[in-house]
Amino acid sequence: MSGINYSEKIPNNVNLSSDRTLQRALEHWQPNYLQWWQDMGPEASQNMDVYLRTAVSVQPDGWAHFDYVKMPEYRWGIFLTPQDGQRKIHFGEHMGSDVWQDAPGEHRANLRRIIVTQGDTEPASVEQQRHLGLTAPSLYDLRNLFQVNVEEGRHLWAMVYLLHRYFGRDGREEADALLQRNSGSEDSPRILGAFNEKTPDWLAFYMFTYFTDRDGKFQLSALAESAFDPLARTTKFMLTEEAHHMFVGESGVSRVLQRTAQVMNELKTNDPEALRKAGVIDLQTIQRYINFHYSVTIDLFGADQSSNAAIFYSAGLKGRYEEGKRTDDHRLNNDTYKILQVVNGELKEIEVPMLNALNEVLRDDFIKDTVAGVSRWNKVLEKHGIDFRLTVPHKAFNRKIGSLSGVKVSPDGQVLSEDQWNNHVNDWLPTDEDRAFVASLMGRVVEPGKFANWIAPPVIGINRQPIDFQYVRFN
Repeated sequence: MSGINYSEKIPNNVNLSSDRTLQRALEHWQPNYLQWWQDMGPEASQNMDVYLRTAVSVQPDGWAHFDYVKMPEYRWGIFLTPQDGQRKIHFGEHMGSDVWQDAPGEHRANLRRIIVTQGDTEPASVEQQRHLGLTAPSLYDLRNLFQVNVEEGRHLWAMVYLLHRYFGRDGREEADALLQRNSGSEDSPRILGAFNEKTPDWLAFYMFTYFTDRDGKFQLSALAESAFDPLARTTKFMLTEEAHHMFVGESGVSRVLQRTAQVMNELKTNDPEALRKAGVIDLQTIQRYINFHYSVTIDLFGADQSSNAAIFYSAGLKGRYEEGKRTDDHRLNNDTYKILQVVNGELKEIEVPMLNALNEVLRDDFIKDTVAGVSRWNKVLEKHGIDFRLTVPHKAFNRKIGSLSGVKVSPDGQVLSEDQWNNHVNDWLPTDEDRAFVASLMGRVVEPGKFANWIAPPVIGINRQPIDFQYVRFN
């Protein structure tokens, strides 16, 4: 069933009405979700009409229906890609067997852990971004923020459905806890460190959606390979929405760069202070933001050696990115992979069993994808005749997870002493002064077609609408 039943209290394409116990449990969870959205969702936005995309089916022609919606009335629901009755497990110890339609007893705890960890990231990013609407640089950007927010909310629903449907009382308790933890809370923080960081300004938001939502792409892609078919089908549909989040980030940074480059050429200067006085963000500050968000995001992939990653793969719970396109035996018992360690004060590659290095495999896939996007940003500078080039730092830079945790490494990969690090860290990571300057530029622009001075307009509007379309109506 690919169509979505919008006559139900909870829109779905999983025939929810046939399971009254499950339906009642989710309808009990729904008011708590709406209260969380009221308390922790986008601030002062409850009565706005927002030009949002809503799925009406999971087919390619039906998952992008556009209309004005008040966000608390957005039709969050439960949408899985259609079931493929021929699907087989295609990696790990059970390769060739039928995929599972229920959670096997021996894997329930690990599957629940995977789903909870993924589910916890979805409301966390909404909480991190809840104040940004007050300083949006345009109605176009405000609408994009809200689109990201409602889709993160729906991704939470996707994980909560799995917890309720397949994990009994434990699942229901975990679903409740997803609304009880809060980003940055001292008493009950979110599970992963990057989701307790603040997203205080729009440059940070664009970096988050470029880097951290790209982590989401790779994690969801790995889960879309799962032998647990409901999880695979859920994450496949989530990926269709994740692409827009990364677009918001990549295009947002491109537009910041375009505006900065325009002012650099107008003033004939590359001096950061002169550019700041002109009200645009200098390239050095943008580079420091890249360094921070990139390094925080690659920690999300976990330790470079992980017995859990090996267990998850061998059991068929979580595959690799684009598992089906790889040409090895998909069991990996005899394969090795290179990871980094510090040996005698220098970074060296060592070979370890690939099963234990699957976090690093996924991280390297992410890095390759990320570098391609940064190259596109550099084309903006190149087009404007600017010599400066943005880079991603070395993957050992500013790490807090795994064998590289706490090792002091420069962006170009040199192992440093504590003093050397302290002498240069303000050149490499955003300072309080940087963040205060970027914050000083933030101010809401609400006139259709107008944009803040520090960012260029987009090339085209949403859903072929003009740039000056009224993407958000204030009531």
